[in-house]
Amino acid sequence: MPSFKITASKQVILAFFLIFSISANAQDGTIYPLEAPAEPNAILLGTGGVDNQPAKETWFKQWGDPMARNITTATLTPFLPAPGTANGAAVIVAPGGGFRWLSMGNEGWEVAEALAKQGIAAFVLKYRLNPTPESLDDFTAWMNRPRTAPAPSSTNSVGTGPTPPPQRNLSNQLEDAEAAYAMIIDRAKEWGVDTNRIGMIGFSAGAGLTMHATLHSKTMKLAFIGPIYGGMGAVEVPENAPPMFNVIATDDFLFLGQTGVIESWYKAGKPVEFHLYQNGGHGFGLGNPNRTSNRWFDAFMYWLEVNGFLSSN
Repeated sequence: MPSFKITASKQVILAFFLIFSISANAQDGTIYPLEAPAEPNAILLGTGGVDNQPAKETWFKQWGDPMARNITTATLTPFLPAPGTANGAAVIVAPGGGFRWLSMGNEGWEVAEALAKQGIAAFVLKYRLNPTPESLDDFTAWMNRPRTAPAPSSTNSVGTGPTPPPQRNLSNQLEDAEAAYAMIIDRAKEWGVDTNRIGMIGFSAGAGLTMHATLHSKTMKLAFIGPIYGGMGAVEVPENAPPMFNVIATDDFLFLGQTGVIESWYKAGKPVEFHLYQNGGHGFGLGNPNRTSNRWFDAFMYWLEVNGFLSSN
């Protein structure tokens, strides 16, 4: 379990009804109860609670990964580079979990720690979630309920595919992301952040939130985005859309042979880099053993470097 010690002293959402954020670091998919970890550096964002949510925030472990659910109070946890190593870039990290839980380990803390080691100030966003059953047994039964996966497109054309489910109401999550961005702007000098180089990276549902913020926020001016194994459907690209680094594996149930969001960015004349990996599945975080998707983080760092995000103008 990470200590959360800050190292400074040392498109649109379409298909997330079925999302699972699966950790890569263990083999047991059983859901276990987990005591809430200490989060001494988590900063309250002050964005309010969740309507009709009687259950308290609780934690569980699956696939060796700590996960939180029934989150009603959003927080932001900084992971700052060691003294003398910061390059001024900053990244908001949004874990996934279908907006029902957050995979805080492999899609949050571990990613933030890896970014901080590269001189990037990283901030894990623990955003508010939709309710799940209060008891762990009921939650486990709900998680194990039968599901029907979306069918692939019969035409296999770029940007086409099954009719997406209705968009979720992401007002709480967008408000949390906007509050996180505003806090980083407000404390940029303290945290050594260049306000012109703040990006956002998200995994699964977190990728959806990253894209939602990019498409709909009136206050966030992201320098770059990294949706990692998110929905691939076509979107309407805003005029101020930032460069995008996009990753997914062919054996991810969200892929479905679609590259609509990539084509949308390309047709809009916006910089886009796309890595389609042979394997990796869904929820691989920084990587699973013996999967081609393991090198995506190295590619992401090189992309940031080549595009000038790791050095001040």
